Formats: sequence, C-alpha cells, structure tokens
Amino acid sequence: MKIQKLSRRKQREFAFQVLYSLNFNSETELNLLKENAACFPDPKKENFSPEQAPFAWELIEGVEEKKSELDSYIEKYSRNWKINRIAKIELTILRLATFELIFRPDIPPKVSINEAIELAKGYGDINSKTFVNGILDALAKDITNGQLGNSK
Repeated sequence: MKIQKLSRRKQREFAFQVLYSLNFNSETELNLLKENAACFPDPKKENFSPEQAPFAWELIEGVEEKKSELDSYIEKYSRNWKINRIAKIELTILRLATFELIFRPDIPPKVSINEAIELAKGYGDINSKTFVNGILDALAKDITNGQLGNSK
C-alpha cells in the first residue's frame, strides 16, 4: 500500500509545533517522538509518522542539529536583538526558515519566507510577520548575493 505524504505546508506546521515544544522541554528525545508520531492526537486524523511526514522530520532534526549556527545568523540579521529577547514563537519560525534558506537550496527563498510569514500570522502576534519577514528577507538577499559569511 502506498503511503500518502502530507503537504509540505502541513509538515512545516507540524515541525514548527514540535520545535516550539522543544523550547520548553529540551530533554525530549527526538527518536522517541519519531517512534510515537503516529500516536500524536490530531483532530484531522493526520499521521505525522516519518513515512507520511519525512520533510517535517528532516526540518526538526536539522534545526535541532544546527541550532547554534542558526541562532548566530538570526542574531546577526535581527539587528540589536539578542536571541534570548526574541519571543519563542518568532524564534522557532526563524530557526525553521533559516534552516531552509541555508541548508535547502532546492526550496526557493520566496517559498521559505512566505511559509514563515504564514506561520507568524497564525501563531504570532500582530507584529510577528513583519519582524520575521525583515530578518529572513535580509538573510535571503545575502545568500542570493553570496554574502552570507560576510560581516554586516
């Protein structure tokens, strides 16, 4: 039987939810989460197992593995904002999108930024989308221009 994969948008949202929850319980083992993903309660009865949501798990594992590097980029592009001052919702969205922008060149930057803005609209406050867009847009421009490693 062929396994139907969930849309990337749903997988991104699931990745955001898992990563956001890990902000409050960093001792959680990703392997245990992965093994039990099919049991997660979901009102739409969607299954977030690695088979149905491989992109989500790639994002979750990638963000967790590269968190320090992602945070340094976020701090660099957030101008005058230290990581510990950025709200957890926005920080999680920024980590997710920054991972995509830097480590998934197959995904167009506009797609990653738009998806991050949609998450910010859905989960953040009224200013979240502007804050997220400003940081990601500056980062994407430097990536496109080959300037990512240069100091600002």
